[in-house]
Amino acid sequence: MADTRRELILARIKTNLDSATGATVYRSRVEPLARGEVPAIIVEPVLDQPSEQFSNKLQWILRVRVTVMVRAELPDNVSDAYSQQVHNLIMADSTVNGYALDIDPDRVEFSLFEADAPLGVVSMDYLVKYRSSRVDLTSA
Repeated sequence: MADTRRELILARIKTNLDSATGATVYRSRVEPLARGEVPAIIVEPVLDQPSEQFSNKLQWILRVRVTVMVRAELPDNVSDAYSQQVHNLIMADSTVNGYALDIDPDRVEFSLFEADAPLGVVSMDYLVKYRSSRVDLTSA
């Protein structure tokens, strides 16, 4: 069975982010991260919604969340370099290898947690616009 356009987009974003230096990239990670597994970058879908309909096509907006996790004395400061890498790598391939029409950055959220080493979590949302067939999510 062929992958949907959504799955192709998510897989390509993860592949693009694999070239980030200094962090491991995970796809839809649900298990807690051990201390040795950070810095980490996690890619996950949040919402996929059709926004327009054409005769035989649907235009979708896929919200993708990329989360950067670091442990450091100043986690928001240390996470900044990883956030910059993520943004550069995502925007450098704004058509996601031709699977998407475009990507727009949406919002960034910061969370800081007290622990034996402070934990910083930066969640960056991107809106990926793409089209699929009205009756077949695997074809454009």
